[in-house]
Amino acid sequence: MSSSWRHTLQALGHFVRTPTLGRRVAGLLALAIALLLAINVAAFVMIRRTAGFNDMSEHAQRVRLAADTVLIRLLDAESGQRGYMLTARQEYLAHYDEALRVLPQLFDELETLTADDPDLAPRVARLREVATARVDLAERTVALARMGRVGEAVSLVRSGQGRARMDELRVEVEAINEILATQLQFRTRQTEWANGLTLVINAIGALLIIALAGVSAWLIRRYVLEVQQARDAIAALNASLETKVRDRTADLTRANEEIQRFAYIVSHDLRAPLVNVMGYTSELEQANKVLDRQVAAIEQRAPKTLDADAVLAVREDVPEAIGFIRASTEKMDRLINAILRLSREGRRALVVESLDMGRMVENIAASVRHQTEAASAEIVVEPLPWLESDRLSVEQIFGNLIDNAIKYLDPARPGRIVVSGSEEPGGQVVYRVVDNGRGISDRDHDRIFELFRRSGRQDRPGEGLGLAFVRNSVRRLGGEISVESELGRGSTFTLKFPKRLNLADAGDHA
Repeated sequence: MSSSWRHTLQALGHFVRTPTLGRRVAGLLALAIALLLAINVAAFVMIRRTAGFNDMSEHAQRVRLAADTVLIRLLDAESGQRGYMLTARQEYLAHYDEALRVLPQLFDELETLTADDPDLAPRVARLREVATARVDLAERTVALARMGRVGEAVSLVRSGQGRARMDELRVEVEAINEILATQLQFRTRQTEWANGLTLVINAIGALLIIALAGVSAWLIRRYVLEVQQARDAIAALNASLETKVRDRTADLTRANEEIQRFAYIVSHDLRAPLVNVMGYTSELEQANKVLDRQVAAIEQRAPKTLDADAVLAVREDVPEAIGFIRASTEKMDRLINAILRLSREGRRALVVESLDMGRMVENIAASVRHQTEAASAEIVVEPLPWLESDRLSVEQIFGNLIDNAIKYLDPARPGRIVVSGSEEPGGQVVYRVVDNGRGISDRDHDRIFELFRRSGRQDRPGEGLGLAFVRNSVRRLGGEISVESELGRGSTFTLKFPKRLNLADAGDHA
């Protein structure tokens, strides 16, 4: 079982075990749904029964109509037979012939309608047998009359066989009608019973649903009162909390401004003695050159008068010391400049404008073309969505990321840097800077965004301030930055910004 399913089952178990209003209302709703389902099932069964009853009624009417039609057609045949015998006129035989032609179809229909009914099927078979005998008798009399043997035909009619067959036919038709009436009466009682039961179930269900609705309303009303009381208590706490938060925010704002001013003052004040040290270092370097020339002159005139330690000091120790001092002061100068840059950027007012990100990144790529050409690399800028934000901050962010990507390309393969972007739901815009450079170790994914922290081989110039500056700028624009990287494969820096910067949400983040 997956972790998501286990989490879902645990949450469901916790919900069931916890006696809350939500559980009570959910239980009542479940019961109400079950009642509605039962009512719907009962209604469905009733509808099916009613439909079955209607089908049966229609079927019975068809059987009754067919049976009555058989009897009528035989009566028509009998009338045509007697008329012909009395008048010898052919037009009387038209009804007779029509009746004989239709009777087989009527019996076929009757047999089809009653084939599955054990009560009616024997009656229909008997009806057909009697009707066949009556038709045979009529055909014999008509045949005798046509041959001129009217006396024999009349004698056959007076024998009473035809009347007996017709009486049998009437008895069978009446029996069929009685069977149909009995079946309909039985089904009617079943339907009425089912209707009554359905009405009772609906009435009980309606009463229970009304009761559940009342209980739910009472529970919700009690919960609303409790929520209102809790809300009043929270409002009372918020009244004092908002004041405290406002005061605390003002204190933090003042503290942040003081920190920025302090960083600026410290950096500015450090620069003055640093400039002096750098100046005196240059003077020492020039003085050492003078001493070196003087030592060289003495070596030519009186080499024996020179002390070897003095020569070593002038030509090796002092230049080495001056080189260390110069390197340290230059590094300190770069650090001070970076701190001043961060301080100035934090104090700078943001200006929101619409930015054509594609053109901006193309310009950045063009400005470093000499670096990419020297490294046999290329920068690919895919279509980028527009952004409404601070132009200078965005330019510095992408400039730093592209500069870093070029700086740490892998010389073992042609460099490729791809900048892409897309719009995301919720008014967000995402940009990605992907390179195939050295990559970053997993343990350094968070450290690279800290001040003065670098990762990997330190064979490139830098103080570890670039990505710290980038993260600070991204946060100030209300965005987020993350990195995905693997050593030897390259890195992907993902930037997420609001589509339009709201200055009320922007701020300074360390």
